[in-house]
Amino acid sequence: MEFLVLVYLFSCFYLFFHFLRWFIVYRHQECYILGYECFKPSDDRMVSTEFCREILMRNKSLGLNEYKFLVKAVVDSGIGEQTYGPRNIIMGREQNPSLKDSHSEMDEFFQDSVQKLLSKHRISPGEIDVLVVNVSLFAPVPSLASKLVNHYKMRDDIKAYNLSGMGCSGSLISVSVAQSVLKHEKERYALVVTSESISPNWYSGNDRSMILSNSLFRSGGCVILLTNKMAQRKRAMFKLKHLVRIHHGARDESYGCCIQKEDSKGRVGFHLSKDLPKHAARCLADNLKVLVPMILPIRELVRYMLVVTLTAIKLKTRHHIMGAGTGHPSKKPVINFKTGVQHFCMHTGGKAVIDGIGENLKLTEFDLEPARMTLHRFGNTSACSLWYVLGYMEAKKRLKKGDRVLMLSFGAGFQCNSCLWEVMKDLDECDNVWMDCIKDYPPKTLVNPFVEKFGWIHNEDINTFTKL
Repeated sequence: MEFLVLVYLFSCFYLFFHFLRWFIVYRHQECYILGYECFKPSDDRMVSTEFCREILMRNKSLGLNEYKFLVKAVVDSGIGEQTYGPRNIIMGREQNPSLKDSHSEMDEFFQDSVQKLLSKHRISPGEIDVLVVNVSLFAPVPSLASKLVNHYKMRDDIKAYNLSGMGCSGSLISVSVAQSVLKHEKERYALVVTSESISPNWYSGNDRSMILSNSLFRSGGCVILLTNKMAQRKRAMFKLKHLVRIHHGARDESYGCCIQKEDSKGRVGFHLSKDLPKHAARCLADNLKVLVPMILPIRELVRYMLVVTLTAIKLKTRHHIMGAGTGHPSKKPVINFKTGVQHFCMHTGGKAVIDGIGENLKLTEFDLEPARMTLHRFGNTSACSLWYVLGYMEAKKRLKKGDRVLMLSFGAGFQCNSCLWEVMKDLDECDNVWMDCIKDYPPKTLVNPFVEKFGWIHNEDINTFTKL
């Protein structure tokens, strides 16, 4: 009896010790989102269907086949005509950009969205402890992070990080950097600023693998306010549960499938390989191998393993009875992601990207709707596109306390990054970038204006097109 009492007391002491250790050390390692602000450029930067035609006509190095290829790419992209471009392209100076154009594009975003987010949460710039800025294709000196520190007069001891070359997966990498700092320092605020520089990166040549990026990318940006302060827990919108990063840069083909380079005439552009979908699929598969055991309930993992085992047994039995060459089963075992995730927030790289992820994860049109509508309204805004998708879910009042949101993104390198957020409270009231138009989405019929006006171009003479 005395032995049992000692075991009981020891167990209680052990549990108390671990609770106390968690309370003192680990509770400050949580990472919460207090808020985020997506950038909406002014209407004079809107890229209409007619204006897209104008831009195409400016590139005199394009031949008939290249014009057809570009128009077909725009027609098939899923992008609407309310997206935004940088001012130098709007003004017809895309082939001779200046350093001032690049800074101006960033300044509009910085001075609008950072100020809005801090004001909304009544936090002064001097309270920010960690700053992470991600813009892949613009790396001036001093850095963009320093530019923000200077503009908002942030503290001398702020930890500022400036990331470049991370591609469309940059925002989750930035969150990962901020999370790493928050794990080792108590009671901190972190600001993640993510965008892309379109102004200086217009390709003026005729290489098909490089002109495609001209028609896919649009202007945007997002600012995310993170904290590990326990006192702010009740105000938080989301809690970071898991973050997984996979990098295939050691593989030469993966490294070169999405790369900035010069064409045969020395013109700099962004090369997108035709094998990019294959490398993206491999990277996604490796990411999910790590992520799935973290996010799905045990019952779903057990069910999947049983199905895989039974399928293997059936194949082996059929092989012995009928001989070799009997082929594969008509239906492959499928993981049901909906058992552990309620919402799917994916990069809006294009209609094909959304369709591909939807097919691989066996998602419904309801699950894909936020990404499709974001692509139509804002286009591919690179690393910040995930947050426009999240904003759509919030504006539609889909996010309820306890729900879990999976973010998936791809980037040059080649990389696939993912993270899982838990919704901390019912998000029934919001004031974000979607509020002035959310009532119009999803439309009964998603009309593609490019199809209506230019869908016939790849079957007609280019001379007719240029005279429109």
